Amino acid sequence: MARKRIILNAFHMNCVVHHSAGLWPHPQDKSSQYTDLNTWVELAQLLEEGRFDALFLADVVGFYDIFRGSRDAAIAAGAQVPVNDPALLLPAMAYATKHLGFGFTSSTVQEHPYLFARKLATLDHLTKGRVAWNIVTSYLESGFRNLGYAAMPEHDERYAQADEYLEVVYKLLEGSWEEGAVLKDRKTGQYADPTKVHNIDHRGQYYTVPGAHLSEPSPQRTPVLYQAGASPRGQGFAARHAECVFLLGPSPTVIGQFARDVRARAEAQGRDGSQLKIITLLKVITGPTEAAARRKYAEYSEYISYEGALALLSGWTGIDFSQFKPEQKLNYIETNAIRSMVHGFTQADPSREWTMRDLATYVGIGGAGPVLVGSYQQIADQLETWLGAGIDGFNLAYSISPGSFEDFIVGVVPLLQQRGLMQTDYAPGTLREKLYGAGNRLLPASHPAAAYRRALPLARAAAAR
Repeated sequence: MARKRIILNAFHMNCVVHHSAGLWPHPQDKSSQYTDLNTWVELAQLLEEGRFDALFLADVVGFYDIFRGSRDAAIAAGAQVPVNDPALLLPAMAYATKHLGFGFTSSTVQEHPYLFARKLATLDHLTKGRVAWNIVTSYLESGFRNLGYAAMPEHDERYAQADEYLEVVYKLLEGSWEEGAVLKDRKTGQYADPTKVHNIDHRGQYYTVPGAHLSEPSPQRTPVLYQAGASPRGQGFAARHAECVFLLGPSPTVIGQFARDVRARAEAQGRDGSQLKIITLLKVITGPTEAAARRKYAEYSEYISYEGALALLSGWTGIDFSQFKPEQKLNYIETNAIRSMVHGFTQADPSREWTMRDLATYVGIGGAGPVLVGSYQQIADQLETWLGAGIDGFNLAYSISPGSFEDFIVGVVPLLQQRGLMQTDYAPGTLREKLYGAGNRLLPASHPAAAYRRALPLARAAAAR
């Protein structure tokens, strides 16, 4: 019986500092070269050589300005600012590779769905069907203000708007252009059949889109759909829309429970919960021996930016951590909000007393997820343990780029391949086919997007008889 293989994505961002605040000056780190396209092309080629499934690009629209009520700490540390558009990197990287997938993050508030559907189709065409969209609803007040909102909408309202956003995108990508609408008939000179291109006539609470999709159908029509949802409303959204669910958690036990919950929610909505791919965030620091890996960890820790790490954490939680002294123990902080946050960040090692400095170190190396430190063999063993908890794969973050990925590819990938846990070559076809098998180019019939597809011509003709 074949073993379930790991889905492996490299987790990155088109900026100087993604998670590891302070590490960009490390002599082996190339993150400050993020504005050079060669940096990204070379990274994509490295990941394809290492048989990664995809490069998953995070994004954020707004500044981390909760810490001291200012964006200054984030700017000084390069903590997710300056940040460039991730989508513009994809065509060049796809041109330089043959199989690697490309996931990019885009919020449902930053671009009108009519234009965004065209962007998705364009990217899917140019990558030959190797693109995925990570759906987010945004969480930074500064971003909403700069997009013209008086204030950030409430959490559940953001998801309500996102549901309608997806409805518009599905109507455009799946239902506007029929299969067979594009003729490319050189004899008649007719490129497409106008009778097979339809207005979507959408009129909703947030959007009015009467017309037709601007682009012809792309290889996947709708790209592979990622979504990260931690709250009950977010998990419900993921269960309805996502094919791959990106979950954060400190241990296999916690993530495994999250996975069971979101799959059960998908089943309740008529989808096959077993088809959801559960992806979690990990950072790996590895070497030939455990001692070598721990030396790297100690070396990287010397570069951590205390204020940069807390600027990120303050933005993620909405809590200004500048109000606490570095040596203050977390168990003396009495607000419920912080108790909840501390629970999430410290479950991996509840026996220790955490100070604010400890927390900054944790975030400065690992970001929002756990850090595995060990030899190649130890890391392979730990990943297999995580996989046994009902997880399908990992968004592998980095301490230094591309060095962290190089270490993993040199030492851990061969072990995973020997165990049958990682692909040794790529399957043909689109990204969805690589993940779900031949013949799965489009979203399945159980997905809500399929409801907007028009009947194929032969099916309509048969129904008329």
